[in-house]
Amino acid sequence: MKIEIYSPTIRRKEMDAVLTAMVEDQIGPGERSRLLIQTAKEHLHFDYALALRSPATALYLALKALDVKDGDGVLVSALSPRYYAQVFADLRLTPLYCDVSFSSPCMSRETIEKAITAKPAGTEPRCIVLHHTLGFVPDAASIADLGFPVIEDISQSYCPLPVEPDKAATPPAEGQADTHSLVHGVFAILGLEERDMLTSGGGALLCAMNRKDGSALRGYSNIPPEYCLPDINAALAVVQFREAARNMERRREIAQAYTQASLRTKHKRFVSIDGVEYNHYAFPLVLETGMKDVTAYARKKEIIVESAFEQSLAGAGISDSVLCPASYSLSLRTVLFPLYPRLPSPDAQRVSRLIMTLP
Repeated sequence: MKIEIYSPTIRRKEMDAVLTAMVEDQIGPGERSRLLIQTAKEHLHFDYALALRSPATALYLALKALDVKDGDGVLVSALSPRYYAQVFADLRLTPLYCDVSFSSPCMSRETIEKAITAKPAGTEPRCIVLHHTLGFVPDAASIADLGFPVIEDISQSYCPLPVEPDKAATPPAEGQADTHSLVHGVFAILGLEERDMLTSGGGALLCAMNRKDGSALRGYSNIPPEYCLPDINAALAVVQFREAARNMERRREIAQAYTQASLRTKHKRFVSIDGVEYNHYAFPLVLETGMKDVTAYARKKEIIVESAFEQSLAGAGISDSVLCPASYSLSLRTVLFPLYPRLPSPDAQRVSRLIMTLP
C-alpha cells in the first residue's frame, strides 16, 4: 500500500468539536474564535491576537501595523513561502532576499547583514520577516538585535510548552513583555493551514507579543468578518492545541528511527541551534545524489517523497539564485519523507528502511 507524504492529524476529538460547531446557530466568527485566542494565549503568552482566515492576511496586517511605505525594503529568507511575494507586491514593498547556510534552512544575522550590504541603491530595509523554515528555529534574539522590527512566522516551528497556570492567568506588569521563549519579534504569525504544525483547515493567528505592539493590532479589531476565522475552523484549532503535546511525542518517536537510518547514508541533515529541541515538523535530508534518483527509488517502494522547497521563493524561481546560492542549491537537493502522528508503525518502519538504502 502506498505511503503518502502527508496526512492531517484529525482524530475523534477534532471531528466532534467541528460537528458540535456545525449544529450551532453560528458557524462564522464568534465565541469559538475567542476561545481559540484564549487557548493560544495560555501557550504563547502574547498580549493580543487576531484570528484570521489566512496567513497571507496575517502577514499583510502585520506589515501594515508596522506602517511600511511604498518601496520600503523587507528582509526575507529565500526559502520562505512563495505567497510572501504576493503580499509584498500588494503593499508595493521591495523584498531583500537573504541566503541561508548549508547546515540550516533559516537565515541568520550573518546572511541578513550580507543582504543589507548587497541591497540596491536607494532601497532601505524597514523590517524583517523571519520564517521558521521546516520547523527549525533561527537565532531570533541575535537577529532582533540588528534593530529592525521583526515579524516571526512560527507556523511550522510551534512546539507545545508546559502551561504555567499562574503565569497564564496573571497579566504582566505594565511595560513588561510576557512572551513565548522562542519568539523575539514584534509580531508572530501562527499559520493554521493544512500543512502547518497545527491546523484548522485554514487560517492564522496574528499575535502581538507585548502591550505596546498590541495597541497597533487593536486598531484592526473591527475588520470585516470576511477576514476573520470562522468558528467551525476555530473549533478544530482549539483541539489541535490541546493535543499538540501528544502529537509531538509521536513525531519524536518516528524521527528517532529515521535519524538512526539516515546515519547509514551519505546524505546530510540540518542542525538545530544550541539549546533548542527540534519539533520534528518534518524529516528533511539534503541529498548528495540527484532528486530524481531518490524520488524514483521511493516510488518503486510505494513511498511518496517530495521536494522540501518547491513552494518556497527560491524553489519558485522568485528570489535571486546568484545572491542566494545556498538557498538555490538546497531547493534542488532537499527532500521530505512522510512524518506525521497518524503514520502507522509498520509504515514508519518501511520509510526507515527506505532512508537506510537510499541511492
